Amino acid sequence: MEIRRSALIGHPAAQTFDLIEAAEYYPEFLPWCASATILARDDTVVAARLTVDYRGLKFGLTTRNPKQRPHWMAIRLEEGPFQRFEGEWRLAELGPDACKIEFTLRYEFDSTLVGKLADTVFARIADTMIDAFANRAEDVLGRRGNRAEPGSDPGLGNPS
Repeated sequence: MEIRRSALIGHPAAQTFDLIEAAEYYPEFLPWCASATILARDDTVVAARLTVDYRGLKFGLTTRNPKQRPHWMAIRLEEGPFQRFEGEWRLAELGPDACKIEFTLRYEFDSTLVGKLADTVFARIADTMIDAFANRAEDVLGRRGNRAEPGSDPGLGNPS
């Protein structure tokens, strides 16, 4: 299966990228994410272990994602119940306070998982990713004209 979505966001690409890259905060705003732990992070890669628990579907997955802040991050599976799981986030700066985000995910479950239920539930999860991050940007970074204070945490958790 392949999911492709995009959205225009009223915040700079760098701040929006930081929200996407910060998997440790996913359980705060993604209803399907039961837990998330960062395993490694540097300027070129972020690795995380996520637990998905949504509508009867529960499994863990580990990704190691190459990145080029603030414009691109790949999604690469290291461990999980998939035969195929790959994708990417692309962010294009549209101005000082706007960017376009594009999300692509290609996946195929390993035949040992719950089959149709897994496909249906995970398709819904993947399909709502862009909206979830657009809403997170508004919640954390603020609405136009109501931006986070300079020097506050750039969208990672609660701004100071």
